[in-house]
Amino acid sequence: MRQILGTILAIFAPVAVFGQTAPATPHAEFEVASIRPSAPLVGGSQVNLGIHVDGAMVSCMALSVKDYMVTAYQVKFYQIMGPEWIAGDRFDITAKLPEGATRSQVPAMLQTLLADRFEMKMHRETRELPVYSLVVGKGGSKMKESTLEEEIVEGPGGRGAVNVAASGGRGGVALSFGRGSSFMFADNKIVATKLTMASFVETLARFLDRPVVDATELKGNYDFELTFTPEDFRAMQIRSAIAAGVVLPPEALRLLEVGAGDSLFSAVQAVGLKLESRKAPIEVLVVDSVLKTPTAN
Repeated sequence: MRQILGTILAIFAPVAVFGQTAPATPHAEFEVASIRPSAPLVGGSQVNLGIHVDGAMVSCMALSVKDYMVTAYQVKFYQIMGPEWIAGDRFDITAKLPEGATRSQVPAMLQTLLADRFEMKMHRETRELPVYSLVVGKGGSKMKESTLEEEIVEGPGGRGAVNVAASGGRGGVALSFGRGSSFMFADNKIVATKLTMASFVETLARFLDRPVVDATELKGNYDFELTFTPEDFRAMQIRSAIAAGVVLPPEALRLLEVGAGDSLFSAVQAVGLKLESRKAPIEVLVVDSVLKTPTAN
């Protein structure tokens, strides 16, 4: 289970922090960029991961190629189809924004970087996929709506520094998204503070066998707590590791079969929401070819 717990630190990294992708011009690429394999993640350690922007400097740590695609193309994790390793192998990117560029242009620059250094070729198509639709239950939401803390003052690069702090251990993982928004997956619970429904469905998809789409029409930030049986919590850890591309030993997969209960669905209902099985047309990005080792810095 140590491999699973180490990986859990990275799979919840928030990567959609830039809003809509800016036009590719006039700043379509970083001034300079360095890509290196990430150091192994070790359960129990305190790490900074995700995407960090401070002035003109951009640092991306412990993210997979699939994570970078989520940010670059502003899509969900489940919308990307490609070789298994793009969700598992992790890379650190250090880059500098060109003069006059803003943080909102980082996704377009990542697109250029993926095409240049990983020689990525891909195409878009629409597929009919089974999904879970998150809806508000008949009795209405029971979550507490909460206001985000004050926005960081604008600075070089478009806005103030963006940082995501994460810590993990044998119990699970805790993440801070900034402005008081946080998420904890530990001790048989999910504890959310000032969390959006968009972030929540992205998280739920890591624990389930199909994508989750937000049909709640809830636009705020919310505080809530979900409680699970120990068996289901363990199964959720294993599913999240599989979603991150971890190859698990047979004994871990057997534990998944033992803990395949429905306490996740019950916990969601307890806060006034519901997961419904549906089919939906989903636009996906299909990776046609990509280098496993990026070209030299």
